[in-house]
Amino acid sequence: MTRAISLHDVSKTYTRGVRVVDRLSLDIAPGEFLVLLGPSGCGKSTVLRMIAGLEEVTEGQLLLDGEYANHLIPAERDVAMVFQNFALYPNMTSRGNIGFPLRVENPGADPGPRVDATARMLGIEDLLDRYPGQLSGGERQRVAMGRAIARHPSVFLMDEPLSNLDAKLRNHLRAEIARLTRELGVTTVYVTHDQAEAMSLGDRVAVLRGGVLQQVGSPRSVYALPRNVFVAAFIGTPRINLLRGLVRAPLDGAMTISLGKQFLRLPEPLSLDHQLLRVQQGREVIVGLRSEAIRIAKRADARPGEAVLTGLVEHVEFQGHEVLVHFNTGSQAAVVPDLEAPRPVARPSRRRRREGSGVLDRLRERAGSLRAGPVVALDDPPDTAPRPAEPRLPGDLVVRTTPDIDLRHGMQVPLLVDIAHLFVFDQHGERISPAPARLPDLDE
Repeated sequence: MTRAISLHDVSKTYTRGVRVVDRLSLDIAPGEFLVLLGPSGCGKSTVLRMIAGLEEVTEGQLLLDGEYANHLIPAERDVAMVFQNFALYPNMTSRGNIGFPLRVENPGADPGPRVDATARMLGIEDLLDRYPGQLSGGERQRVAMGRAIARHPSVFLMDEPLSNLDAKLRNHLRAEIARLTRELGVTTVYVTHDQAEAMSLGDRVAVLRGGVLQQVGSPRSVYALPRNVFVAAFIGTPRINLLRGLVRAPLDGAMTISLGKQFLRLPEPLSLDHQLLRVQQGREVIVGLRSEAIRIAKRADARPGEAVLTGLVEHVEFQGHEVLVHFNTGSQAAVVPDLEAPRPVARPSRRRRREGSGVLDRLRERAGSLRAGPVVALDDPPDTAPRPAEPRLPGDLVVRTTPDIDLRHGMQVPLLVDIAHLFVFDQHGERISPAPARLPDLDE
């Protein structure tokens, strides 16, 4: 048996008014694998704990199979949780740890057959008589997963279960988790800050920032059409190139986006998305370019829809199967100050919407909820305000290319930019090109 989970305007506020989850609404279908993704401190583990019943819901409704569940204690929710730190009983063998919740649920029954079946599924039959202190990190996590699986719950909740393991073992167990959840067909909510885990595991990915849901969708759609700069920068390796630009849209000439010393010429005839950029004439915007949207080639080899830039090689990263080249194009990078520590400036908790509130009030409230504060910093801080130092990679543009290319520091290289894969974000960090699929509903 598996079940649906629905969160309707769920918030969590601790003492002193600290709001760590802000009006989160999310529907999880039965049997779905949903990943909650975001940097440390964004509220994703708190959401998981509210679903489990380990944290109280301050506002909003939690529904399990359509039934109100805010008041249910953890034992009544039929969920099993896998923790980041394994949480095994040190005085019990693996067999005892896996069978413990079964003995609690049904003291008179023999847990042996179910424990053995779970051990075979996970390939840990030879570990059943060992204590946690005799197991490696990966083996302990398998035992912790076995304890959850043996209960045959309707929901799996996994709180960064692989973060304490080395990279090779993490990749192996990631494949194991994908296989097991697919075979069992149980609704799974998985918390991680690792976007590679999120993209490879989830049916859908929900990105959080500062307790606010930024975007939810399939891994492919979240990567290809990020809703804002934060989502674009958080998902993708290497990180997306974000440059400050200025839209130039003369009535009698080609539309361009100035990047400082160079510019991107938009191909004619203009696409509908690029036509809509005319309203940004003279405004500063953020240009987003994935590393695969740029290639190193001669200007004469430019295809229709490609714009030409020139870059100065500043650093070359050899990755074996590919090379990442850092170029200086004379552009200025857009800063995403909350990317690593995403909690926005504290703001007072919003009151519930009053009956009969105006459309403008609702739009302002919705805009604040979507952004959770400014996502990017385009304005230079005043001289009196010290600018926080942040580690910066050399250059302003990273390009992914093949390992057979021979580039050296200081070389000047022509770059061809595929304008079809160009993202443009406004000053608040919201995507304006490609244009959003739909406009916000005024009644939402």
